[in-house]
Amino acid sequence: MNKQALIVGGGIGGLAAALTCSRAGWSARLYEKAQQFSEVGAGIQLGPNATRILAHWGLESALASVAAFPGRLIVRAAQDGSQLGTLRLGSAFTERYGAPYAAVHRADLQDLLLDAVRNAGVDVQLSAAVGTVLSFPHAARLRIDGREIEGDALVGADGLWSAVRSQVFSDGPPVFAGHLAYRSLAIQRDLPEPLRSRDVTVWLGPRMHLVSYPVKRGEQLNVVVLVQGAARAAAAQEWDQAAAAAELQIAMGPLCAPLQDLVQAMPGWRLWALHDRPPMRGADEMARGRVALLGDAAHPMLPYFAQGAGMALEDAEELGRTLSMGEGDDDAPLALRRYAQSRWQRCARVQALSRRNGHIFHATGPLRWGRDLSLRLLGERLLDQPWLYVASGKR
Repeated sequence: MNKQALIVGGGIGGLAAALTCSRAGWSARLYEKAQQFSEVGAGIQLGPNATRILAHWGLESALASVAAFPGRLIVRAAQDGSQLGTLRLGSAFTERYGAPYAAVHRADLQDLLLDAVRNAGVDVQLSAAVGTVLSFPHAARLRIDGREIEGDALVGADGLWSAVRSQVFSDGPPVFAGHLAYRSLAIQRDLPEPLRSRDVTVWLGPRMHLVSYPVKRGEQLNVVVLVQGAARAAAAQEWDQAAAAAELQIAMGPLCAPLQDLVQAMPGWRLWALHDRPPMRGADEMARGRVALLGDAAHPMLPYFAQGAGMALEDAEELGRTLSMGEGDDDAPLALRRYAQSRWQRCARVQALSRRNGHIFHATGPLRWGRDLSLRLLGERLLDQPWLYVASGKR
């Protein structure tokens, strides 16, 4: 009989984990607490480390049918609009790294992974909120709606507020990071011509930054603004709240006219408070016995390095690789341990860099002047990340 993998969480990480477990020859069962898969969230940037994995899973064409492939990353000063630096993406990135830089709506990426999971024969169950997680020497168990479900391994891919993590690892909830994220999505043809874009553009200002990029084959523009401040932080787990452009402009402070025009033109702003955990300190924070964590459940990341989804896809790829190496009937704990040992240091590095970038992006005073000068002098050399993009998987 096939070994059984229980996957908790039907987001990008959970779907990817279910797919790679199936590819590894395991029988995967996925449990998602929502009643249906819905179009929640906003845009995601995928570097070559992530798009390479999707291609390896046979999803290159599916991604190309829904994604946008920006030509450049442009960094500008939010206060006066001046250009600070650029990084060539597009064909230059594909030639350099063997895989493209893509931007995709979260729902589109989720849909293509869900199709792949169902085509692989994975048992997907909705309205399945986890009650209890149990790990024994010879089995992992879930209790859902009064049912007890047993498997050889259990993967917690249930996000920042992971029920699996809280029960098995018992290290407390994530902490409010002091930053708020505002997001909006617009149809490009509905925007004034000067506001439309095929590039990733990052605007850096004091205690804030804004990033915009195309999604849905370039037909829509995704805009996210990150600002420092404790307002509305009390709604700890309410990641999707209504917000107003006027409220956002007050939070952003005085900015150049093009940026103010963009904020005013975007419809339906939403808000969520960012929460975080310290960078991982060891493999024990990612796997214990027959239970492993994946994606945001293991290593939530502030969105200042655009690698949250990329690290989840890398996790899933490595999880499948280690599970496929099993030689005995009872080697799941060893495989999960190898998975954690392979992943934790790279993920911790990206977590730390995400935090550091938040300070640099939102810098004031001398640090801001040094940042701007460095970008103007070094440009592409500073913005590119070969160590990150060259390869993925085992580290």
